[in-house]
Parts: sequence; C-alpha cells; structure tokens
Amino acid sequence: MPKRVIIMGAAGRDFHNFNVFFRNNREYEVLGFTATQIPDIEGRRYPPVLAGSLYREGIPIYPQSELTHLIKDLSVDIVVFAYSDVSHNCVMHIASTVLSAGADFVLLGPKSTMIESQKPLVSVCAVRTGCGKSQTSRRVADILKKHNKRVCIIRHPMPYGDLEKQVVQRFASYDDLDREKCTIEEREEYEPIIDREMVVYAGVDYGEILKRAEKEADVILWDGGNNDFPFYKPDVSIVVVDPLRAGHEVLYHPGETNLRMANVIVVNKMDSAKDDDVKTVNKNIKNANPDATVIFANSSISITDPDIINGKRVLVVEDGPTLTHGGMAYGAGFVAAKRFGAKEIIDPRPYAVGSIRNAYKKYTTTGSVLPAMGYGEQQIRELEETITKTPCDSLVVATPIDITRIIKIRKPYTRVRYELEEIGKPDIEEVLLKTVLREDVR
Repeated sequence: MPKRVIIMGAAGRDFHNFNVFFRNNREYEVLGFTATQIPDIEGRRYPPVLAGSLYREGIPIYPQSELTHLIKDLSVDIVVFAYSDVSHNCVMHIASTVLSAGADFVLLGPKSTMIESQKPLVSVCAVRTGCGKSQTSRRVADILKKHNKRVCIIRHPMPYGDLEKQVVQRFASYDDLDREKCTIEEREEYEPIIDREMVVYAGVDYGEILKRAEKEADVILWDGGNNDFPFYKPDVSIVVVDPLRAGHEVLYHPGETNLRMANVIVVNKMDSAKDDDVKTVNKNIKNANPDATVIFANSSISITDPDIINGKRVLVVEDGPTLTHGGMAYGAGFVAAKRFGAKEIIDPRPYAVGSIRNAYKKYTTTGSVLPAMGYGEQQIRELEETITKTPCDSLVVATPIDITRIIKIRKPYTRVRYELEEIGKPDIEEVLLKTVLREDVR
C-alpha cells in the first residue's frame, strides 16, 4: 500500500515538492496540504490539472492548525515539512507535534527537489527574508545584461490566485501584471525586473517554467523567496546574509542550508551594521562554509524628493515580507526617514484596519512603520484605508514598486530605492566572469 502523506506548506515549496517528487509516484498517496503564513490559501484545492492523473479530483488544502487531527483521522504515515523562514526551534516543535501524533516527519533536500537546467544558472537566495536578495538579483541581472547575455529571471512562487491559470506565468510588461491581477507582493518582485526590460517567469509548475525560459535565455537567474533553497541546481549559488540580524544565519530553516551550500556569500547592509555584528556573521560563515567567497556590500539608499521628508511628520511604508516573515522592526524607509531629517515618524498601528491590524497582532516585532501588505483586493483596500487614516504630512514609500498604481495616496510622498553596492574586491562581476560568463561553462 502507498504511504499516506500530508505536505505542510505555504503555497510555494510544498507545491514544488509535490510536482517533482510525489505527483506521479505510486509509492505515496498525498492526502492533503496544510497552509500557513499566506492568507486565504486553506479551503481551496490543488487542481487536477496540476495534481496529475493519480489525483483526478485534486488535493485539498487544510489549515495547519488542523494538522494533529488530520494525522489521526486520515491515518497519515508521513508529514513533509515544506515552507521557509522559520526558526530551527519552531521546526522541531512542529516535528515533535507530528511524531507525537504517530507520523514520520520528513524534510526533502536538494537531490530530491532540484531540477537541472540546460542553460547556465545562477541562484540568489538568502538566510532570512529582507536580507537584500532582490537587490542582489538585480545586480546579477545587470551584470549579465552588460555582457550581452539574454537573461530570464525565474522567481520563487507566489501563486495567490487561481492556480489553474498560474501554471506558467511570464511577465514582460506592466500590462502582464495587470492581466494576471498581481498582488502587491508579486509586483514588488516583478516591476523592478520589467523596468530593466527583462523577462521574469513564475507560477506553480517549475519544470514547465524552466522549459519555457530556456527557449529565450542564455542564462537563467533563480531569484529565491524567503530563505528557501533553489528549485533548480545552480552553477553558482549566491547567498545574502544580514548583519542587522547577526546570528540568524545559523538559527533559521532553511537559511542555514543556503549558508552551507553557497559558493558566494554577500554580507549586505555594511553601511548600517555594527562592527561586532559583522564579526559575528563572519565567524559563523567561517565555521559553516569556510570555502565560500565572501563579498561585502552596502544597501545604497536613494530618494526621489528629500524635501518631502525633511522637517515633516511622515508615515513610513515598508516592504511587507521584511517585517512579517522577516521579523524586522523596520526597513529602508525608516532608515531614509531618519537620514533625511524627518521631524517625526508617525506610528500607524492605532489607525490600522482589518487584516492590517491583525498583521500587527501576529507579527509583534514590527515597529512604528506600515508593512505594504496586499495579498488580495480586500487587503489592498485595507492598506489604503490605513494610510488615509494615519495623520501625517507625507509618506516615505520604501516598497520596490510604484504603489500609486495599486492604491490612491492623497498626501505627498517620496519613494525610497535601494541597490546593492559592493565594497572592494572580490565583487559579483568577478565571480560571474569565472563561472557562468566563461564561454566554456556548458
């Protein structure tokens, strides 16, 4: 009889693990997924078009809170843990819950889940959400483009809509974003790539996505999500660490996996890090991965209009996942507000409504800034209402997108941009010249 399986996830790694390991595997019967982190995933079904011939009615998605009952009621043999950016402590508490309910607890690794590309492939991952992974991916893409390489970026999944329509997604214009009804979280990753006149792929079936991308690319760039390890086997693995959260590089799953697998480790945010924290990070790198090439970098901040900050009472709108999954109290917007002379940073928490208010209750480390959360139309409207209700002179918007394309802002605002700026040598271009930019790499 096939082993009875539940996959724990958050609409990303869980679906990928199913597709590449379980979908056509008669040794296992996947009874369901559980969902957490992302709202409105549970209660749906993984559709038959993706689930395959063994699952003609699809696969149900349950809340993670029902896990213990599901193990017992469905006689589950194996629980597969398949989501990211959780502490080692949390993973083992979940493992203890699974074991005590009678099932095996399993983590699938790179050999079981990585797909090999026919083209040179660079992966950019991180040890936590909010380390500066996206700006590092942009830096890699710019270098490859400078060397006349056609680049396709494949982004870690964010399938928050109709899964049947999101099997393979290709984004090359703002019209593509509008057509696919992308969330704020998706736009934050896709817009900066489109602005560079490059193509980004995403979706649910990463085998099919890779086949499509390989047809129009010389080099594939994997842009990871959270602190997950790549879905594809990289020719060079770049991993970003954050000295503002020194020690986290060895305390979170699967971020530590990334740290230990990396060919290149980028120590970002040197311009705002403390010396002792940088020393801690360097010590952990040497202990975990002494053979990696280490690159130091600043997260260089620029703004469109300093006068909108200087002397003003400002509301800071930050990249959402950095504050939620990433656990940070603030991001680049807060730094910019301080640096450019804000009179006061207004705390939006008393004015938050609906799911935004609930997010503050769930992610208690978030400080006096507003996470730009928008996983669906209702949450986008609640974000807009929270901004409107917060009494301020102006806004400091540190999301990677032009948020006014999504919501109405009725007060003056300035955008904060942040790009990776390497310090000295070695740098990323030097690494790429020795690896994927070599003519004989494949």
